[in-house]
Amino acid sequence: MVLIEFCKKCGGLLLPKKSGKKVILVCRACGWKGVTKLKKEFKLSVFEQKPTKEILVVDKKSRVDVLPKTQVQCPKCENREAFWWMQQTRAADEPATRFFRCTKCGYTWREYE
Repeated sequence: MVLIEFCKKCGGLLLPKKSGKKVILVCRACGWKGVTKLKKEFKLSVFEQKPTKEILVVDKKSRVDVLPKTQVQCPKCENREAFWWMQQTRAADEPATRFFRCTKCGYTWREYE
């Protein structure tokens, strides 16, 4: 049984925390501490998940064959498949620039929105 309780003070989510041998509820938003409404005692378990894969970082010097492919026509050789990636090249309030690299000739071009 999962019980979700909310702070009466600010409405934030109350999370169980160990305090000595007792388990208390602490508000994520305002830090208010209280006790649970449950009559039974409950066990607090913490699970830590380790990442299964490393994050892959692709820079300009690395191979592009790890990038996703899309169906778009190359302006140089008219091949219909290219690798693509996005970068923020302008101000943060403007959309990112989409880059393409042809899978056949390696020509790279960009597309703005």
